[in-house]
Amino acid sequence: MQHMTQLSPHRHHAIDYVELTVTDLEQAKRFYTKAFGWRFNDYGPGYAGIQSPQGEAAPEVGGLRTGQEVRAGGPFLLLYSTDLDRSVEAVKNAGGQVVNGPYEFPGGRRFHFTDPSGNELGVWAEA
Repeated sequence: MQHMTQLSPHRHHAIDYVELTVTDLEQAKRFYTKAFGWRFNDYGPGYAGIQSPQGEAAPEVGGLRTGQEVRAGGPFLLLYSTDLDRSVEAVKNAGGQVVNGPYEFPGGRRFHFTDPSGNELGVWAEA
């Protein structure tokens, strides 16, 4: 019997997820639902995942997070990694600075870093 490996929809070091900081989560969900037909997975009062337009079986494509200030530089981009610890080292070796993590979250682990220009991005890996 041939072993079949399911391909992950995530690609190593590709932009994989976008977080938008919003001041009112319920208002933002109503807006994006009305304007674009977006649907959400609720994770409590401060976060909602943006469902993929490909359906519920597909991974989320982003999220809305509450915050008093919109993130400097706009949306927060997350890259995917098949080996988070190696990605941490790659960021450091390239001159980036890890500013948060790695830490665990529902579904995996992630860390945040700044590039030499000060842009903050994140990298995540499945658990």
